Amino acid sequence: MGSRNGALMAEGANGNRGEEILSAIEEHGELSVAALADRFGVSEVTIRKDLDRLARRSLIERVRGGARVQAGAGEGAFSERLGRHATAKRAIARRASELIGPGEVVALDSSSTSYFLALELLDRPDLTVVTSSLRTALLLAEQSELSIFMLGGAVRRTSGATVGAPDDLLRGLGRIATAFFGATTMSPERGLLERSVAEAGTKRAMAAVSAQVVVLCDSSKQQGFGMTSVVPARRIARIVTDSGFDPDLAASWEAAGVAVDRVELTRRG
Repeated sequence: MGSRNGALMAEGANGNRGEEILSAIEEHGELSVAALADRFGVSEVTIRKDLDRLARRSLIERVRGGARVQAGAGEGAFSERLGRHATAKRAIARRASELIGPGEVVALDSSSTSYFLALELLDRPDLTVVTSSLRTALLLAEQSELSIFMLGGAVRRTSGATVGAPDDLLRGLGRIATAFFGATTMSPERGLLERSVAEAGTKRAMAAVSAQVVVLCDSSKQQGFGMTSVVPARRIARIVTDSGFDPDLAASWEAAGVAVDRVELTRRG
């Protein structure tokens, strides 16, 4: 058993099945116990136990005969995420934009903080942005003159991200200067973690062709739950966060060789 699955594995889910069930539900929105049992070749009793484990961690919502994504996990939820800790996210995005040099190619994931970073790049037409986010791609297409590449694949309703088929485009683009990723959660021991297996895979593909990875993380993400490894700490060049980030935790990251920028927050009127 891999350590990245520790939380689920400790509760007895078999192999990567817990992660794969979560990914399937996020892709389809809702699935029945019968459909999941058929998909994974196990009994309905086993699937019910797996779903109960996921529900206890608030990763899914149990419904009669199956499970669905957490209530409000679509477009409304993204708008809510944009509004949550918005002052910190704007400040983090502004600082992150200073890390991007003229004419660079950068990658942005589907996180709300990366969306704020995209807003900071609207007046930089020399840049090229590769993104897995429908919302970010639409924003840049409508309001900027920079070059945009949208990764293909299946669309996840919960995040507006495309997943599953990034390799050909990424290989054709060559080396990306920096991949900017939001965080579900992270730790110096386990690196950057994601809840979604599919989104983690897309981020890994972007990281593989990027010279460096920068994590955009407001201080509310110091603790959280993520099952799937995106990149280990050694692949993270820098964390851009806010002044609420725990100094001792920042020191632990720095001891692991990761630079930590703690941005002071100034509220706009």
